[in-house]
Amino acid sequence: MILAILRSTLYMLLQVIITPPYALITLACFPLSPHHRYRVTSSWTLIMLFLLRNVCGIRYRIIGAENIPETPSIVLSKHQSAWETLAFQKIFPPQVWVLKKELLRIPFFGWGLAMTSPIAIDRKSGKKALEQIVEQGKDRLQQGFWIVVFPEGTRIPPGQRGKYRIGGAWLAAHTNVPVVPVAHNAGEFWGRNSFVKSPGTITVSIGKPIDPTGMEASELNAQVEAWIEAEMLRISQQNHQET
Repeated sequence: MILAILRSTLYMLLQVIITPPYALITLACFPLSPHHRYRVTSSWTLIMLFLLRNVCGIRYRIIGAENIPETPSIVLSKHQSAWETLAFQKIFPPQVWVLKKELLRIPFFGWGLAMTSPIAIDRKSGKKALEQIVEQGKDRLQQGFWIVVFPEGTRIPPGQRGKYRIGGAWLAAHTNVPVVPVAHNAGEFWGRNSFVKSPGTITVSIGKPIDPTGMEASELNAQVEAWIEAEMLRISQQNHQET
């Protein structure tokens, strides 16, 4: 545990040193196209993943990489950690996220995030938020971006399940774009609001794409939830240790 604390401290120090100048570089890229801005911001992500691997000892393996479509799709994923917000930028093609607009106000991190063309919504706006997701989602897809949605809306501790919000499924049902369900156990190594990052290998499981054509959003959402939660039971190291 002491070693993990020391590693996590070093990672945090390096992140604090690297992030502010990178945020300024990203802001300077504002005149560039969205895809060019994405390349700049995602390079920061690659550095963070390098540090997580070589400083904290966090690695990952992918199950189902062959299920990643060649065309822009909608990723609906389990949300346990900050890790997946980094790793997905390496695992999947150029992407934008559906996220709560408050994140854009975070100094440096939020400024850089704003340059990635996210779909920033007010969760309390209800139907208006769904309309915004569809309108901006269509625009991002036409630009060639993938869209990443965490249906639970917030990071959920391992072994628990949050309410799957319908936004991502609603977008898929209104665009007929394939949905790629994703399960992972990152929270077992880097938990929500946890400073300490434990070394180990995260498992990311990518399911077969789901064609939403002819499906109601609620039906699609339920199907995605069922697959993700069943897969979570299969890949969870905690469950395997208990048995």
